[in-house]
Amino acid sequence: MAGVVTTRRGRRPAGGVPLTFEVIAEALRERIRSGGLRPGDALPTQAVLMREFGASSLTVQKAMALLKREGWAVSRPGKGAFVAHHDHADDAGDLDGPEEATAPATGTAARVEALERALAEASRQIAELRGRVEALESDNGERGR
Repeated sequence: MAGVVTTRRGRRPAGGVPLTFEVIAEALRERIRSGGLRPGDALPTQAVLMREFGASSLTVQKAMALLKREGWAVSRPGKGAFVAHHDHADDAGDLDGPEEATAPATGTAARVEALERALAEASRQIAELRGRVEALESDNGERGR
């Protein structure tokens, strides 16, 4: 049994492969980010996601719960789950329905964190490009002498 890692139920070792519900949630996030799913659009049904990912209903439910907690999705009882209106999450007057007004505050915090990470990465890339430009300019200056 050497080499077998046991963990508490629902946990995985650090650096492990993403769990199926995380894969489903990320796939849906990517569809939203890319514009394939827009605010107010219905998310795929549980049955569709089960077939698409070969997942159980519980796994799909966990993925949807995660998206709702993060503010990516909202539920409309009797109608299904829909892409949240991220641009208007804090302005209840612009929302389509009362269910969307209950989007979790953690969704806003998660979006702010994601934007901060993206900004930090963009700043890093700009600094790297600036360094390359300066190096090229100094090389051209040396050659011109």
